[in-house]
Amino acid sequence: MVANVNTEIKPFNTTAFHDGKFVDISDADVKGKWSVFFFYPADFTFVCPTELGDLADHYEELQKLGVEVYSVSTDTHFTHKAWHDASETIAKIKYFMLGDRNATLATNFGVLREGQGSADRATFLVDPQGIIQSVEVTAEGIGREAADLVRKVKAAQYVASHPGEVCPAKWKEGDKTLAPSLELVGKI
Repeated sequence: MVANVNTEIKPFNTTAFHDGKFVDISDADVKGKWSVFFFYPADFTFVCPTELGDLADHYEELQKLGVEVYSVSTDTHFTHKAWHDASETIAKIKYFMLGDRNATLATNFGVLREGQGSADRATFLVDPQGIIQSVEVTAEGIGREAADLVRKVKAAQYVASHPGEVCPAKWKEGDKTLAPSLELVGKI
């Protein structure tokens, strides 16, 4: 079962490839800032590098929003480094590439494919308290778009800082929001 919105992420500890080094990352490192966990099935594949490259193109914008990105596959941090060194697309990545060889993260987030040892294509937006605010899971052949992820981050951050307001469909930064009330029922 996929981890639910409004639930806290579970403890983990793993090694990542980041900025030319291997670094340890745990759930404690995630707390205190907005985070994106970007699961994908495997390194050296087809749809995955297009998604990770697109996310790399939006990483600076996410950083300006105070968001850290953690891509995750059940490959090792060594494999992430080899892929980073071998692919122009993956070489653009400046965010953390988490190794999840023992599938702790994929299991914790509920995206481990039974009997396959790989993760589903899934995105989790986590707030600074470690609470999941958004979940997206797609089928194997359906790639995700980082621009829409950025839009969702902005909406989640807006709602978090404006209690009593919600963002309607297609909301973009600067658009009108809604204040749910009895007066709105049946008027939208």
